[in-house]
Amino acid sequence: MRLLCTFVGGLGHLAPLLPVARAARDAGHEVAIAGSGGLVPRIEEEGFAAYATSETSHHGAATSRDPAPLAVMGARASEVEFAQNFASRGARRMAGAIPAVIEDFGPDLVLRDETDLGTTVAAELTGVPVATHLVLASGLLVRPELVAPELDAVRLEHGLDADAGLSRLTSGLVLSDAPPGFRSPHAPLRLEPTHYRSSAAVRSHRTGSRPRVYATLGTIFNKTSGDLFERLLDGLGALDADVVVSIGRGLDPADLGAQPPHVRVVPFVPQSEVLPGVDVVVSHGGSGSLVAALAHGLPSVLLPLGADQPHNAVRAAELGLASTLDAADATPEAIAAHVGTVLRDDAMRARCAAVADDVRALPDVTAAVAALEDAVG
Repeated sequence: MRLLCTFVGGLGHLAPLLPVARAARDAGHEVAIAGSGGLVPRIEEEGFAAYATSETSHHGAATSRDPAPLAVMGARASEVEFAQNFASRGARRMAGAIPAVIEDFGPDLVLRDETDLGTTVAAELTGVPVATHLVLASGLLVRPELVAPELDAVRLEHGLDADAGLSRLTSGLVLSDAPPGFRSPHAPLRLEPTHYRSSAAVRSHRTGSRPRVYATLGTIFNKTSGDLFERLLDGLGALDADVVVSIGRGLDPADLGAQPPHVRVVPFVPQSEVLPGVDVVVSHGGSGSLVAALAHGLPSVLLPLGADQPHNAVRAAELGLASTLDAADATPEAIAAHVGTVLRDDAMRARCAAVADDVRALPDVTAAVAALEDAVG
């Protein structure tokens, strides 16, 4: 099988594809990845042929924080922004770029990230079957009434009929490494994903009595988070706990000033290394961060900033898996209080542990590869 993986956006859209791509390669299949130009080096580091579908100066490659005041985007504004960015600009870019990639690589199947809408247009034009990998944990961000008109404009530019029902986004194999049951029953697009676990995630097992906290704002919103890191550090520093704050590659911990001995600020730490040793995760509620925390049975304190984060926070609250704060005006005292409350919430911890058990019971990534092989026939 020749498998082309495609994504639009930053590392949070590429990363969920990588375990499947590696496993497919290990099974003897030919794999290439197409997406944002700024992430071509990351793709090549993984040993895959890379196709750039945008300029290399992708916004995810920025290495400094934006000093502008923090602007938080709510759920409805995020839905509108998604339609304008992903269903229009991003879709138009991928619909224009991917046909040439398909011609050059000759895939038997394309595996797109859920938000890569333009690749469905390219695949339809070239007659290649498409599978989808979910990257939006709650599934609430894609609103058909907003997305369909924008995507139909792109389809019409390529001579395709309108698809008001977004059938091209819901047909074919769908893969998900999110916990079963986390996707909202109110998600507008009705999907039946094949679930698998993308890593050897286990419930966290801690030794020692001193609490440990891990905080992250992801790989995109960390650079546009205003003074939120400063407020996080002030709040977490007041806790009687050991704290690790990951600010993102390319950002300098020294810019955040000196911290007390129990607070460690790092550019990057693999979540697979840090999560088994902590008790609570503080994050922006991005799908990658939240899904990883739940796979390890960890409750979260969420400060949504935009994109799918407000929706993920709502769903996590519905399931009793997280506590949420308003990132725009959360004080250090409020942050410390919420983290302290979650640390003492045995019922929330038990619910998160049950989610981790569900994840651990899933088949591993080889099941995802087998499903892709079946999709090719």
